[in-house]
Amino acid sequence: MKKKFFLFIVLSCLFSSAYSLESTSTGSGSIVNTWIWEKSMGGTSNPYTATPKTIGFTKKVVFTPNGRVITYKNDVEIRNSTYQVEKGISFFDKSQHDLITFEGKTYVIENLDNQNLTIVSNNEDAARTIFKR
Repeated sequence: MKKKFFLFIVLSCLFSSAYSLESTSTGSGSIVNTWIWEKSMGGTSNPYTATPKTIGFTKKVVFTPNGRVITYKNDVEIRNSTYQVEKGISFFDKSQHDLITFEGKTYVIENLDNQNLTIVSNNEDAARTIFKR
């Protein structure tokens, strides 16, 4: 009986840790995928709107299942680093959200579903970036 209980605990821990990486979301999607940059909008202290057309380049990010994020500009790899997703407190509403940290910055995952990813800088500027699959 003790062996079965121990095995159940071990398997539960393994599945819950694998599940948390694959399904971190505020919707029904997974962060693990290729995301194409669609638009960025500055916060109140720096209002702007940037798109691939206005900036003159395309950008995509690939979040891998093993915790790597690869950033491409015009389909050329420009960065390959780690990312981390965890629960945390957002700067602007002081409540708990899914946060993602990569390339030296932390973002609140505002929207994540099968087709959309919106992240917001977790600081007073609150710049928003929208990606599509």
